[in-house]
Amino acid sequence: MATVSSVTVGKLAPLLRPTRTTCSSFPISKMGFHFKPIGNTVTESVVPTRKLVVRAARNLSQGPSLGFRPPQFQLPEPLTGNVWNLDDFETYPALLVMFICNHCPFVKHLKKDIVKLTNFYMKKGLAVVAISSNSVATHPQDGPQFMAEEAKLFNYPFPYLYDESQDVARDFGAVCTPEFFLFKKDGRRPFELVYHGQFDDSRPSNNVPVNGRDLSLAIDCVLSGQLVPSVQKPSVGCSIKWHPETNM
Repeated sequence: MATVSSVTVGKLAPLLRPTRTTCSSFPISKMGFHFKPIGNTVTESVVPTRKLVVRAARNLSQGPSLGFRPPQFQLPEPLTGNVWNLDDFETYPALLVMFICNHCPFVKHLKKDIVKLTNFYMKKGLAVVAISSNSVATHPQDGPQFMAEEAKLFNYPFPYLYDESQDVARDFGAVCTPEFFLFKKDGRRPFELVYHGQFDDSRPSNNVPVNGRDLSLAIDCVLSGQLVPSVQKPSVGCSIKWHPETNM
């Protein structure tokens, strides 16, 4: 298992030359990806008669600092039976690792748009992998059989992997679903974390349209060779459902 590096963004000299411009300097209209709100959002012309309240245990993404190197993993993909590891993505300039699951309302709220965003950026060279680490002892609907059905139903363009031992979630420092880790690779250097934040400001109960702005901006930065803004809003979601005997 690869050790977790303590390298921070401040030490990534090749990435932090002062002559380079951060993506935050560009207006969002110039970004490559543009979301149109999907049907589960409320537009300004619609006034809901009753506010939907989703009650779920909320967690904020935390853990590794920017510059963190992804740990090695070897996980099965229930849909195909294939086994994937970190080396399978070595040839890509960027890697998005997402911790998701089937049942979480925060994931359900974004699911169609996650598919839309990943489809768009995978065609531009982004590698993407999703991981479910939830305990089937407490949430059997997140088990591998249902993961395969979910991946097929939503036509996931990325492998959806099962972390039965939950070791990979611990190694990444993941605590919630959804949680997004965007890594950048410069030449032969290892992947390094450049974004660990939210998809956008939309939540199941706040009536803010889904647009993927935060994550798409970070991906645009990486693929265009710009610096990703260091100020990042944490992802909000359900806590990872640890095995009952595990004390976290």
